[in-house]
Amino acid sequence: MTRTGIKAALTDLLLNEDITLTEAAERHFTPDYRQRTDGEWADRSQFLDHIAHLRTHLAAGEIEVYEELYDGDKYADRHTCHLTKKDGTTVSMEVYVFAAIAPDGRFQRIEETALMLEGTDADRNLGSAR
Repeated sequence: MTRTGIKAALTDLLLNEDITLTEAAERHFTPDYRQRTDGEWADRSQFLDHIAHLRTHLAAGEIEVYEELYDGDKYADRHTCHLTKKDGTTVSMEVYVFAAIAPDGRFQRIEETALMLEGTDADRNLGSAR
């Protein structure tokens, strides 16, 4: 089993133009995937709709992982999303993640909260995966 991680998942979802959003989702997220970001739940369909919207605004970026822990089917990390929008402005957010990993190594559930480091309130959900 190959386990996914947040850097690979977010890079494929937001920044890898060589694969489709559907391919990225299949690679890193189970069909029953759910996510809670700053208290709001989204199912896989809502999550992917949001990611599709984000892809239209992003020009480049990098995911910097500081700490990443696996313990059986549990996952946790602390990372920063450094993103450049198509208008040239930048957004940086530090994100704290707790997740469940399915037996096949993909994310089944993520619960996260984010701290804005650079950007405006309107940019808040650019760095998150909701």
